[in-house]
Amino acid sequence: MAKIATILTNLYEDSEFTDPAQAFEKEGHEVITIEKEAGKEVKGKKGGTVTIDKSISDVKPDDFDALFIPGGFSPDTLRADDRFVKFTKAFMDAKKPVFAICHGPQLLITAKSLKDRDVTGYVSIHVDLENAGANLHDKEVVVCQNQLVTSRTPNDLPAFIRESNKLLK
Repeated sequence: MAKIATILTNLYEDSEFTDPAQAFEKEGHEVITIEKEAGKEVKGKKGGTVTIDKSISDVKPDDFDALFIPGGFSPDTLRADDRFVKFTKAFMDAKKPVFAICHGPQLLITAKSLKDRDVTGYVSIHVDLENAGANLHDKEVVVCQNQLVTSRTPNDLPAFIRESNKLLK
C-alpha cells in the first residue's frame, strides 16, 4: 500500500483533508501529515484539528509514494517556505502521484511544475494556473498524465477521491 505525504498547516479546508485522508486509509494507504514542526496541532478553517506527524526537515520525497495537498489557506502559507516548494517539485519531477484540491495547486505553481499540464483549481487561482503555463479546465476533476489529480472545491471531493484512489492502485 502507498505511503502518502500530506503537507498541511493552519487554515486548511477541513473536508478537503479529512475526506480524502479517511478514504485513503480505508483503502489501506498510510497518510503522514507534514508541517514545519512534528507534534504541532494545526487548525482547519471549520475548527477541525490535526496533530502533525513529521517535520518537513525530517522527511525526504523518496520516503513516500504520493503527495496530497489539501486546500484552504494552507497551501498559500506553505509555499512561502522553500522546503515545501522543493518537496512538492520533487514529486512532480519524479512523476509520483500528486493530489491537489482547491488552492492546493498554489504549491505546484510556486514549484514551477504546471507548464503544459492539464489542471483545475479554485476559481480564484484560475488566472494564476494559466499564468503558470497550465491548461486550465473548469471541471470537477482533472487527471493529467496519469500522475496529477486536481479538483476545485469540496463539492468535487467524490470525484477527486475516486481518481486519486485509482492512481494509488
